[in-house]
Amino acid sequence: MKPRHKRFAIVIGALAVISIAAVLALNAFRSNLVFFFTPTQIVAGEVPKDRAFRVGGLVKPGSLSRNDITARFVVTDTAREVPVSYTGILPDLFKEGKGVVAQGKLGADGTFVASEVLAKHDENYMPPEAKSAVDQAQQAAKTIKQ
Repeated sequence: MKPRHKRFAIVIGALAVISIAAVLALNAFRSNLVFFFTPTQIVAGEVPKDRAFRVGGLVKPGSLSRNDITARFVVTDTAREVPVSYTGILPDLFKEGKGVVAQGKLGADGTFVASEVLAKHDENYMPPEAKSAVDQAQQAAKTIKQ
């Protein structure tokens, strides 16, 4: 084999290895990518089917009920509400009327089945996505009332 052909084979091999690595990295990134949606967007049907995503907002006061280790509560952005079911131990700072972000999938009955629940960590903090969702919902509600 001529040196020219050897170089060509090495270049083709390197391109193949780089291409395979890029495909594997993009596939791993895509499968771990989780989008955030508000209750208003969920009710409007803008969420992916059979794919995990996050929902955030405020835990509606009076909506929390527990059955063994299963907790049920309602997440609201003050405009719309989404029922959430979570099996596991809720964070210590999880409270009604406070900000929350839950990750999971939407069930066939419209209940969001959470695999993870995140609560705010101090009195003034709310996850940025949840704060933005609440602010947008409040602006929309003000516009409708006027």
